[in-house]
Amino acid sequence: MTKKKEKPIDLNNIKPEEQLKYEIAEELGLLPKVLETGWKSLSAKESGRIGGIITRKKRQMKEEALKEEENMS
Repeated sequence: MTKKKEKPIDLNNIKPEEQLKYEIAEELGLLPKVLETGWKSLSAKESGRIGGIITRKKRQMKEEALKEEENMS
């Protein structure tokens, strides 16, 4: 059985929601590992760290948007 070869990742052509994930991986120093071997190569701890930071940043963005909306009213 042959292993499916994953296509290379084009960082200039990714969806906005995916871009945040790649930015956080870069901040944590995991981007080279992801680009070389894919997301599946990350440990549960590494993946969880990325997920936690994504959740925190999304929450912050939502709170900031609500504050802006209140200031505009």
